[in-house]
Amino acid sequence: MSKLILNIETATKNCAVSLSKNGQFTDQISYAGEGYSHAEKLHVFIDEILKRNNYLPTDLAAIAVSKGPGSYTGLRIGVSAAKALAYALDIPLISVSTLESLAYQIQVDDGFIIPILDARRMEVYSAVFDAKYQLVRETKADLLDEKPFNAYLSENKVIFIGDAVPKTKEVIQHPNAVFSDIKYPSAKEMTVLSYRKFQDNDFEDVAYFEPFYLKDFIGTKKI
Repeated sequence: MSKLILNIETATKNCAVSLSKNGQFTDQISYAGEGYSHAEKLHVFIDEILKRNNYLPTDLAAIAVSKGPGSYTGLRIGVSAAKALAYALDIPLISVSTLESLAYQIQVDDGFIIPILDARRMEVYSAVFDAKYQLVRETKADLLDEKPFNAYLSENKVIFIGDAVPKTKEVIQHPNAVFSDIKYPSAKEMTVLSYRKFQDNDFEDVAYFEPFYLKDFIGTKKI
């Protein structure tokens, strides 16, 4: 019996959904605007991708969601939608690391991949993976300078990928630093990771699962 998984990615400005069948990517809908339009677009995208591939919600075997780190609002919208669908359909909820799926957009023979997302001011969310996507250093909120990455830059080529690349370029000017033009995580790269977790029965508790915010939410002060 085929296993159809809906993958939801809303951790950054990219609002995206994809379908995978038995771990194979099937289709994706995404939109990355300057603002955050996830609340308006996400449910429309979910309905559209199911309809154009001739599926019903009841055909889904699981829901996967990008768990963060990333935008507080984006993560909250994506996780809320995923939890609601998983609960209503009585199917498993799977969480996927946002930085890990971002790393999967790059293929290298050796060296390191550092997915790096903007955490405002001079901070970034980052993790370090090797060429086989094995986690070398866990996810952290780093001050943007060379110090957190010196050990990797001195050892081999390091590819930085993510929406924090423009400001990272201004600070890190090491000969081993390579900067990717890819800005955002994609629901397409979630498919391998979500199916792996599905096979391992690595599911989240729908009632208690929360996004991996990493940093506390800081709202705008009212004047």
